[in-house]
Amino acid sequence: MAKSQSFGDKVRKRRQERQVMAKLIIAEKKPNGSFRFREKMVPQQNVQAELKAATR
Repeated sequence: MAKSQSFGDKVRKRRQERQVMAKLIIAEKKPNGSFRFREKMVPQQNVQAELKAATR
């Protein structure tokens, strides 16, 4: 009995689910004067909303 080819189906499904992502790097100044950097991966559609949330 032949093995079903589920691997090809999984790959096709993943390709359809792919989204364009953006990497946001946000700098925060600490009380001692140094900076801390936060990195976050977000979908391209949510970039503006994330930037507004980060600046508050």
